[in-house]
Amino acid sequence: MHPTLSTWAIIVFGIVTLTPLVLAQLSILIWPDSERTKELLIGKEEDWRDETHFKMAVGAAWADWLFFVPLFASGTIGMILGQSWGYVLFGAAGACSLYINVILWFTEKDYVYPSRGPFKYFTYYWGFFVYWGILALTYSVIRIAGVEL
Repeated sequence: MHPTLSTWAIIVFGIVTLTPLVLAQLSILIWPDSERTKELLIGKEEDWRDETHFKMAVGAAWADWLFFVPLFASGTIGMILGQSWGYVLFGAAGACSLYINVILWFTEKDYVYPSRGPFKYFTYYWGFFVYWGILALTYSVIRIAGVEL
């Protein structure tokens, strides 16, 4: 299962998409009440709706750093090494990305969308994570099934 050009393209798309998110999640863990953190996670001039909204953001940051980041990193390494377990872990990271973004569609769209606008929201704030998640999960399943792309 050596990495193909498609493998590298999905890895690069994932790194480019996920790096700002991982840094924003790190920001909420280190500086939870800073204006910069609010700007990164909510939007322009916005504040947490309530204590539950803040706690969900902190919980998502911890979940990303404890679960998602290790899945993505180890899956990427495994795929580069041509190991089937890498594709399984990478696909799991893609599934996690889809899962949380379905939740965020319902909990954040009305809040973040107005402050960022449709282009930013449907590309970076929500879309790229869904697009990458679908790609990562689908590609991993196809490669595990033995198909070279």
